[in-house]
Amino acid sequence: MRTAANGAEALRAALQAEGGPLAEALDGCPVGAPGRPGPAQVAAAGPRASGFESEYELLVEMILEGSRLHYGSASVLACRDPDLALLLGDQLYALGLARLAVLGDLAAIAELADVISLIAQAHAGADAELAEAVWEAGAVAIGWGRSCDHESAKELARAGDPEAAAALRSVAASVQKRR
Repeated sequence: MRTAANGAEALRAALQAEGGPLAEALDGCPVGAPGRPGPAQVAAAGPRASGFESEYELLVEMILEGSRLHYGSASVLACRDPDLALLLGDQLYALGLARLAVLGDLAAIAELADVISLIAQAHAGADAELAEAVWEAGAVAIGWGRSCDHESAKELARAGDPEAAAALRSVAASVQKRR
């Protein structure tokens, strides 16, 4: 499986090709854990991405980096202006979702909309553990599809239940064990 560092390099190349403010904000620092997959690689490894693995990896990387820009931990972009960071993050959300729309994957679009809103809720509540669990479970749902258990875990997150992060991680782990 590809690693988060591979995904960051693919994102960097795509943003350089895109040009404009995103390319201008590229940071020259290496990123990503060298041997570990991130959410984009997990999503791209699922059967729903079959035949389009690199496209799924890139579009999830775009949305993940958009989220990172919103919450101050970007991996390939450097932006000191918080207002510009929000705008660049929104642009990355739009680019990623547009790529997904071209693939016609409405279920993944809905899942990423949930991920984006639940991440915002987690950060508003200063709950980094929940934000990370949302990405873990969301990546699995994009790659393997949603389940009733996954939907129930997201409802716990929406309700602010302290068990939400554990429920999301449990659902993600159970799906990955079956693969």
